Amino acid sequence: RTLGAAPAAARKPNIIVILTDDMGYADVGFNGCKDIPTPNIDKLAAQGVRFTSGLVSHPFCSPTRAGLLAGRYQQRFGHESNPTYLPKDETVGLPLDQVTLAQVLHGAGYATGLVGKWHLGAAPPFHPLRRGFTDFFGFLGGGHDYFKASPAGEVREYFIPVEHNGQTVPLTEYLTDALSRAAEAFVRQNAAKPFFLYLAYNAPHFPIEPPAE
Repeated sequence: RTLGAAPAAARKPNIIVILTDDMGYADVGFNGCKDIPTPNIDKLAAQGVRFTSGLVSHPFCSPTRAGLLAGRYQQRFGHESNPTYLPKDETVGLPLDQVTLAQVLHGAGYATGLVGKWHLGAAPPFHPLRRGFTDFFGFLGGGHDYFKASPAGEVREYFIPVEHNGQTVPLTEYLTDALSRAAEAFVRQNAAKPFFLYLAYNAPHFPIEPPAE
């Protein structure tokens, strides 16, 4: 190896966490599903490791995300309900005294990206960019229409703006495709450094709005 180059074993691994929303255990091919083709997920399962006895730590949206990012049971810090979309309420969200996985990895030299659904508080103190993420493309609420997003100022949760680092961006394609493109862009932009990508799809969460194809 080149003199001074770090040995391969010492390099920090890139980390990608893909979270699908409200998907059932049997909704993928590798777990026996016959009516919904999932070839790409099946390929990941075939080439990786399957945790067949893994359980979520809560049965619905926001508390599960809080537990995942904080690395703690939600009951230990009082985050056991879905927060209402209240962009002016600085008391509703993932408690600010909880250290997130993104904060830890950012402190370790990682580029940290969130693409997709946040649902851990809509007021400024809870914003992903203030909870350890260096890049955010997505929406702050608990769900979203797959085809429509309104301009800034929208108060109906499922039509709030899609944003990139605080700036509203138009939703010009199917939401799942838009999130996938943003995830790919983050990976390409950070290929030369260690990165952590939290890719939190809205799909297959309500509303049930598949594209025509």
